[in-house]
Amino acid sequence: MEYVKLGTTGLDVSRLCLGCMSYGEPKRGSHEWTLGEEAARPFIKQALELGINFFDTANIYSDGTSEEIIGKALKDFARRDEVVITTKVHGRMRPGPNGAGLSRRAIMAEIDNSLRRLGTDHVDLYQIHRWDHDTPIAETMEALHDVVKAGKARYIGASSMFAWQFAKALHVAAQNGRTRFVSMQNMVNLIYREEEREMLPLCLAEGIGVMPWSPLARGKLARGTGIATNRSGSDAYSNTLFAKTEDADRKVIKAVEALANKRGVPMAQVALAWVLAKPGITSPIIGATKPQHLDDAVAALALKLTAEETGALEAPYVPHAVAGFS
Repeated sequence: MEYVKLGTTGLDVSRLCLGCMSYGEPKRGSHEWTLGEEAARPFIKQALELGINFFDTANIYSDGTSEEIIGKALKDFARRDEVVITTKVHGRMRPGPNGAGLSRRAIMAEIDNSLRRLGTDHVDLYQIHRWDHDTPIAETMEALHDVVKAGKARYIGASSMFAWQFAKALHVAAQNGRTRFVSMQNMVNLIYREEEREMLPLCLAEGIGVMPWSPLARGKLARGTGIATNRSGSDAYSNTLFAKTEDADRKVIKAVEALANKRGVPMAQVALAWVLAKPGITSPIIGATKPQHLDDAVAALALKLTAEETGALEAPYVPHAVAGFS
């Protein structure tokens, strides 16, 4: 396993981050395809054995049960100071007013709820899951600053939003002496490259670590076209993200398949190797529901694409409408 600094911080994180949305009680929340605690624990143990020290979840995943599963497993399989735990806040956790968003009230309540479920007194990275259009960013940054000063989070990060919004948040933090975002978690993969226009250059310029979610495009880049899975049939969000670009995306997927066949490796390794080679990428967030998913991800670290191969993968891409912000 390779380790890198998260942005310009002194925090060492594995070159791969295990995304834990796949782990949670299937009957809780909106992800029917998730793995419950008994099925999830072997993947967390396998990730640790492979050298992964970076684990990403969110309060909203499976109605909080993802945090509970991750917290218990990490406590059983590793020392707290060996792992980097990150979670997120924004999504609706209860009905009615103040049950979601990034107000001071919501952040102060949800950090405590997340810590309780994770069974720890702090998270290493606390991220805003999306932009809150109904709360002033100054209020959000002040609340996050207080969370850090209280010792409940070591660093703060953000997730998918427009580059101008992220720039505004960085400016507000600097202007008011608040804790600064150190990371950006956004969607980057071979069939969605719109972040290359503004967000990735901004992160490079500002020394922000980038943790791409869905580097395999919800699995579409890991299998040939027309192959269905349990998740692909029930993941409504995935269908929303890519439904309008199927024809264009199919050409990219075929390019990945052709190169994988030529190299004699799984498609997932090729697609992930492309993401890993992008300038400024810190740790792609990988999902794993089968043991080979983790093995393929680690193998991708050693797969180096030539300029010609990269060009062949990128050539079929056409501009996409902005997606993944909600």
